[in-house]
Amino acid sequence: MSILQDAKRILKTLSPAERGQLLHWAAHDLEDSRRGIEVSPDVCDGAACIARTRIPVWMLEQYRRLGASEAELLRSYPSLRAEDLVNAWGYVRSHKDQIEQDIRENEAA
Repeated sequence: MSILQDAKRILKTLSPAERGQLLHWAAHDLEDSRRGIEVSPDVCDGAACIARTRIPVWMLEQYRRLGASEAELLRSYPSLRAEDLVNAWGYVRSHKDQIEQDIRENEAA
């Protein structure tokens, strides 16, 4: 059974108040995942970027996977702030499939 099927089954057992709380949590999580991140078809081929920069989130994630520390990223990209990295990692957590696809596409290019 998939996670979504499990969630649907569990949702049916919740009271209206519990469903409301779950909806609140989900909406808050989605809101947080986009904070400080911009997606524009005219910038970086539509990849999610750090707001006010052209630094793609997938690229930061790829550097992190390759062992770059946050301190190294901040030194390499002086326009980045620590808050930007927090936002990027939140976006990566909530958009895993898209980030994976962006990384694969870049590696294939």
